Parts: sequence; structure tokens; C-alpha cells
Amino acid sequence: MTDPNPDLVLVTGGSGFLGAHCVLALLNAGYRVRTTIRSPARAADVRAQLAAGGVDDPGDRLEFAIADLTADDGWVDAVAGCRFVLHVASPFPSRQPKDPDELIVPARDGALRVLRAARDAGVERVVLTSSFAAIGYGHAPTDRPFTEEDWTELDSGRRISPYVRSKTIAERAAWRFVHDEGGALQLATVNPVGILGPVLGPDVSASVELVRLLKEGRLPRLPDVRFGIVDVRDVAALHLLAMTRSEAAGQRFLAIAGEVMSAQEVALLIRGHLGEAAGRRVSTKLMAPWMLKAAAPFSRRVRDSLPDLGTVRRASAQKAISVLGWSPRSREEAVIATVDTLPTYHPRRP
Repeated sequence: MTDPNPDLVLVTGGSGFLGAHCVLALLNAGYRVRTTIRSPARAADVRAQLAAGGVDDPGDRLEFAIADLTADDGWVDAVAGCRFVLHVASPFPSRQPKDPDELIVPARDGALRVLRAARDAGVERVVLTSSFAAIGYGHAPTDRPFTEEDWTELDSGRRISPYVRSKTIAERAAWRFVHDEGGALQLATVNPVGILGPVLGPDVSASVELVRLLKEGRLPRLPDVRFGIVDVRDVAALHLLAMTRSEAAGQRFLAIAGEVMSAQEVALLIRGHLGEAAGRRVSTKLMAPWMLKAAAPFSRRVRDSLPDLGTVRRASAQKAISVLGWSPRSREEAVIATVDTLPTYHPRRP
């Protein structure tokens, strides 16, 4: 084992929405970056997204490693010589699978593969991209904001989606590994809510897909759902703070910009931003609950959304703000940045 290069950082999943922004933020901060991709062909996707973000030629400050969350091959080489690891890659399907293990196993086992390889390579700290999904679900209704002290209650008897289960189980497994087997390896986690912001390429979040559907007028009526929003640039910035600040070791950090927004509020914001002509297609009408319930037997996506109807899950980013000095953009700016960068790209399905 060689001493880690103080300037070399591994980002897993650099071709993804958040992964590409993390690579971009690291390069702009002067780091050398190695990023994992599942096949050599994805290198061109990463470079194209960096160019869209303003970095046309990173030169020898960017390199690639072939590795997949579902296999051991490649991870030793991926982490070799790295001081830090941002483990961003995680399965995020466009719809929930019938078998929860399709998400849980690669999320949990992939995180453990990365952590084990990082420990063996002498990596100083891993920052794991978790989610608000690992914090705010399975609880009785409450008006108080969720914080990093909360964990999703998987055995509460309330309906929990496979995605929420996967993020909770993966993060718990990561903390348990570092506690029991991590040695000197440090861990921090970032737990964002719905991520929006500048779209650099075809791989986008489910939140971006919602904005695209609203902008294109493909949602004639909106479900009565509310969710937190954070800009992808600020989530990337929080990863760098969690990577470098000594206070971040062993800590979780929620990422949210202000209060939650309803789907109707997001639609109104988009409609106003687009102007009278282009905004006319954006519907702001709510769907009656009985309509969703009637459609539930015929659509798994509708069934998955029913537990969230009318539910408000507030969250606080005070810890990231006070401990790390994190300063996020407004939720409105995140929505508008998404709208303004969507026209060129067509989301790629997982």
C-alpha cells in the first residue's frame, strides 16, 4: 500500500447527475479526480457533462476506473492512491421494483465494497451519499422538522418503498462497518432531499424528471404531494465540506433549502418563469384523491405515491449550516436552474 495522494479523490458514479457535479466541483477546487464508470463508453458522457459545466479539458487531472457496485472487480484499482472517496453511485430507478432486493442488495453491498476497499487502501475519509429517505419515513405524523438524529423506521408497520428501504439499510450498514471493521477510516454522510439544479447530461434525478413532465405539460393534474428541494451544486459543495472539515468525521448532514414545496407550488413557479405563452401548458390543477385511489390498482407508480398524499415531512439543514458553514441557494433558484437547462437533454432511463 502506498501513501495516498493528498490531491486525488475517487468519485463513484461520475456519469450520474450528482456524480458529475461532484467531479466538476472537485476539479474547480484544484483536486485530481478519478471516477468510476460501468463501461469505458461512459467516459465520453462524463467529459461531455464537464464541458457543459464549464470544464472543457481537465487534462491529466481526470482519470477513469471501471467498477460496478454489484461486483468486487475493479475496486482495489479504483481506490488506489486516493486520500478521499465520495461514494455517490447508488441505484435509483424510474419506478419501484416488485422485488425490494433489486435495490437493497446493490445499494448495501456496493457501499460495503467501497468502504472495504477504501479501508484497505488507507483512504482517510469516505463521504457517502445517503438520502432524506434514510431519515424521515415510517414515523407517525409530526410537525417538527426531521434532523440527523432521526432514522427511518423500517418496522413501524407503515408502507415503506423499496428505494427508502435501500437507502436506510445501506447507510446503517456503512456506519456499522466503520464502527466494527473500519480501523482508521472515517465516514461522513450527506442526506439530501429532492435534488434539482443545472442538468448537464442525460442521467437525471427523479426530481428533475418531475420538473420535465411539468414543463412539457405532461401532468394535466397534480398529486397533493410536498417535498424538500436542494440544488445539486450545493449538494456537491456539501460533499466537499464533509470531505475536508475535521468536524464532519462521524457525522450525518441533511441537505435542504428552506421549507418543503408542494407540486402545485413548483408548477406555479415554472409557469410564471416560462411566461404566458410557454407557461400555458403547465397545469396547476390538483388531482382529487379519489382519482388516484381509483387508478392505484392499475399503476404501481400511483400505488407507491398514495402514502405520501397530503403528508408534510419537514427537515432542517441547521447542522450543515452551523457546523460546516454550508450556504445553499434558494429552492426557487434550484427549480429555475432545472427548467432553464432541460431543453437540450432527454433523460436516460436506468
